[in-house]
Amino acid sequence: MWVLALDNSPDRINLFAEKIPPPYPSVQLAYQRVHGVPFRARLGEFMLVSASSKEVQAQSAKRRTFAIISHPDAGKTTLTEKLLLYSGMIHTAGMVRARKGGKATSSDWMSLEQERGISISASAMQFNYKDAVINVLDTPGHQDFSEDTYRTLTAADSAVMVLDASKGVEAQTRKLFAVCKMQKTPILTFINKMDLPSKDPLELLQEVEDVLGILASPIYWPIGSGSSFKGVVHVATREVILFTRSEFGGAAKAEFEKMDLDSAVTSGRISTEQQQALIEELELLATAGNPFSTERFLAGEVTPVFFGSALTNFGVEPFFDAFTELSPPPHSYTALKSDGSEVEVEPSTEPFSAYVFKIQANMNPRHRDSMAYLRVCSGRFERDMVVKHHRSLKEIRLSRSYSMVAQDRNTVDEAFPGDIIGVINPGAFAIGDTVSLRGGFNYKPMPQFPPEIVAQIRPTDVMRHKAFDKGIMQLAYEGAVQILRSYKNPKDPPLVAAVGRLQFEVLQYRLEEEYGVKTAIDFLPYRHSVYVMGDIGKLMLPMGSFVALDARDRHVVLLSAEWEKKYIREKNPNHEFRDFVQ
Repeated sequence: MWVLALDNSPDRINLFAEKIPPPYPSVQLAYQRVHGVPFRARLGEFMLVSASSKEVQAQSAKRRTFAIISHPDAGKTTLTEKLLLYSGMIHTAGMVRARKGGKATSSDWMSLEQERGISISASAMQFNYKDAVINVLDTPGHQDFSEDTYRTLTAADSAVMVLDASKGVEAQTRKLFAVCKMQKTPILTFINKMDLPSKDPLELLQEVEDVLGILASPIYWPIGSGSSFKGVVHVATREVILFTRSEFGGAAKAEFEKMDLDSAVTSGRISTEQQQALIEELELLATAGNPFSTERFLAGEVTPVFFGSALTNFGVEPFFDAFTELSPPPHSYTALKSDGSEVEVEPSTEPFSAYVFKIQANMNPRHRDSMAYLRVCSGRFERDMVVKHHRSLKEIRLSRSYSMVAQDRNTVDEAFPGDIIGVINPGAFAIGDTVSLRGGFNYKPMPQFPPEIVAQIRPTDVMRHKAFDKGIMQLAYEGAVQILRSYKNPKDPPLVAAVGRLQFEVLQYRLEEEYGVKTAIDFLPYRHSVYVMGDIGKLMLPMGSFVALDARDRHVVLLSAEWEKKYIREKNPNHEFRDFVQ
């Protein structure tokens, strides 16, 4: 049991890293043994923190924390919306591009997201689905926001990969899959849009294996495709699930019936020809397909595959049910101790610890504050607890903590490993920060990718310069853009850099929407960059290149062409060049 003070005054209990075994000897003696002075506080003036490891373990086992990855327009945000529908969090689902007077997608909170029909900011939501507690991280699919996606994927225990049945594996899916593979994140695959003209299911399985280099093992197999898509059959049990469109379309749950293949034919729901085709395909999968293995799935070597339509809800509920059974609960995290050695932080045996993987300001215009997203890695979180902020070596009281569903905030009184909580950020938190009760370690830092597009941005109204500066600094603090300074002339006007052009459009939109500042942008000719380690004074550079300093005073070389990256590596063998830094 861990004891924590309500404040830091000398006559009250402070946190001490000592377990008090049952039957719990005198708190006064335990306090005096640590602090060397008698304990004089009343019992009501301290709080007991961190439930027993059994309670934390039980709560942690219920958690399923996952990210959804896909190429833009594959349907991942629609699938997220349907998970909210089937969990009972919402009663009517709105398509991503809602019709006039209709309902917009809940997980896309920014109005620009709702206008464009794409996710441009990672969102985190928690809700119950049957017996599981779901933490879903909806990531940006657009390649211009891949850095935000990468940071979000570090907070997930598993990932759901959504593929468009008519297009298969697309470019952005390959990039995001590579990140998951590098982290050995277990991946479940949902092949979406089976209600539209699509590729042959066997061809899609082969494409997943050939392009992504992972074995594909179908759990459910589609019955028909396009307008004839009727349902799915369980590959192992051959149980058939046939769906009926709701009178409300995809806005309500789809009705379904379960039966065996023969009953499906007898009832007239599928034809004898469809039955024969299904039998042949299932026999082919049984003899030549990849058997599913839980061990290989958790190792990231095989992906269970599901088919369905997030738009009509066909195949959605069987996928969600299987996901809660297959996906892993929270895992241990590797951290670095003060001496540089690694330590595994176990979720149920260590006191509370977490790290910041995202910062977002102005999510709700009524609040206009900054929210830091924490992934709880170990122990039990309680609202109003005082934690160690490892980077600043200060203590911070987490008195305002929330769970998020789009813009809606719900106060969180407690949280367990795997949970994502938002805490009000008074300017103390930065991306990658570690907080804990005990201290003595830091979770591994987030990677920083070099920018690909650089620009100068300025307010069109000079009288709004103060608001402009505030907005730029806040958005840079979130990691939405990077602020660069000239290495030779640090006092020159700063440059704004990002991975993709769409980020600048979002930057201008948010500056106007949240800070009332209209801006103009002048793009510079740099399209490539690389971090450099070594003596900058001895660096040989191509004509037209530019050496800048990032927010942590690391040197980054801005280049106009891809060949220049090879050139500077060849000309500077004594320098180290990195595509990303931590």
